[in-house]
Amino acid sequence: MGTRELGMPDRFPADGVVERVTIWEVGARDGLQNEQSIVPLEVKAEFLRRLAEAGLTTLEATSFVHPDWVPQLADAEQLLAGIDRHDGVRYPVLVPNERGLDRALASGVTHIAVFASATEEFARRNLNSDLTGQFEMFAPVVERARAAGLDVRGYLSMCFGDPWEGGVAPEQVADVAARLRELGCSQLSLGDTIGVATPGHVERVLAAVSARGVPVDAVAVHFHDTYGQALANTLAALRAGVSTVDASAGGLGGCPYAASATGNLATEDLVWMLDGLGVEHGVDLDKLVATSLWMAEQLGRPAPSRVVRALGG
Repeated sequence: MGTRELGMPDRFPADGVVERVTIWEVGARDGLQNEQSIVPLEVKAEFLRRLAEAGLTTLEATSFVHPDWVPQLADAEQLLAGIDRHDGVRYPVLVPNERGLDRALASGVTHIAVFASATEEFARRNLNSDLTGQFEMFAPVVERARAAGLDVRGYLSMCFGDPWEGGVAPEQVADVAARLRELGCSQLSLGDTIGVATPGHVERVLAAVSARGVPVDAVAVHFHDTYGQALANTLAALRAGVSTVDASAGGLGGCPYAASATGNLATEDLVWMLDGLGVEHGVDLDKLVATSLWMAEQLGRPAPSRVVRALGG
């Protein structure tokens, strides 16, 4: 065996895995929204700049949720007005309702995401709605956004388990996913919000969603690493044909509405696995690790990512 390049795994392509993955980087939004302290505006802007320089082409920049709900992202307008946008990089934002959409449109965004729940209880706690009523809230948002030429993603939380309800039937997830698709969401991100999924469970949910007519190229996955299963679950999704994976630089984030939701899948850990599989992704791992080490300094604590810790010393 030849000498391994520093910071790179040996490459052994695996059968049945997609050839290329788009990484939907959520660190600046899903990562920073869970911080106890407010990250300065200039640090957020620099974080986005460094992520783009590392080769990430989809950077979820911020959220237009009411500041009382997520004070960490209260500076959404200022951030979008001040960032240095890179050619070929998308900067989607999260919007909860029509007021959030108004703010997003005024800021000149071209991609938005709405966030739905696969369970009754999380819909009640997170959206002040119920499983059916949430669609009445999303419908005008998606309709207006599409009419304005915006691309719309739909996040679907609690797809694999709910801390209040317990298990979630794959068919229930598929029903909600199909409704979101019918509303006009071009992509659906299936979220393991509390990190309880395992690979067989992932296969079952993806099969149920596919059976409801949602094409696999319209599906993304969003795994949390609560029980150390995020990479295994991602590999299961890749084998099922999913080619968009959400990840957070350094492993930042969680969910402010679910205490049991720990950090997101770390982008560096994902990139390491993809490199080993020979899957294309376009990200410079060294630059990404340097970015997460820099952000860890800003936050005053080590990055959760195992690859960052291994390569960063």
